[in-house]
Amino acid sequence: MKLFWQRLLSVPDTGVQSPPVFFSCLPLLETQDLVLRRPRMKDASDIYAYAKDEEVARYVLWDPHRSLSETRSCLRDLIRRARAGYPSSWVIILRDTGRVIGTIGFIWYSSENCSAEIGYSLAREYWNRGFATQALRAVSAEAFRSLPLNRLEAQHDLRNPASGKVMEKSGFRREGILRSRIYNKGEYVDVALWSLLKSDITP
Repeated sequence: MKLFWQRLLSVPDTGVQSPPVFFSCLPLLETQDLVLRRPRMKDASDIYAYAKDEEVARYVLWDPHRSLSETRSCLRDLIRRARAGYPSSWVIILRDTGRVIGTIGFIWYSSENCSAEIGYSLAREYWNRGFATQALRAVSAEAFRSLPLNRLEAQHDLRNPASGKVMEKSGFRREGILRSRIYNKGEYVDVALWSLLKSDITP
């Protein structure tokens, strides 16, 4: 497994950061309303507050958290993966309160194809307020600026069109429907695939 990741994440010296360095030291990002930073164990209580919500977990690939201990275990694994240089995530902090209200980060990265997939989750009380769009725009811009990246992908369950609106507002283009793409929570689900290319944002 270690050799596989070394091959997958190795890139030539192009003047941008190597993916393992970038993922292990995610930069601080700020938007009008948000601060995005690397996760810490002290974030567990805030994350558990929304991760236990069945509606938040309904269309994502993880199940509602059953305890604070489960959240701490997931958070510990996320931090461990980041330190190892694997694709990792930011926590999304609401600037006004300092509270963690979600996460956003990389599902996978391919150095061979200079492509990656991004995903995000947000506490239900902060849906439809533009926060997910702010976070996705900030992370997308940083990814193209700091990684050897040509294509960024995102996908969502067709039953969750609000997520597609976030992608559209962030400049992603819908490419099509992948039928029964994912087996999630006991059923096969269709997903919409979206992408953003470096050429889409570079004059």
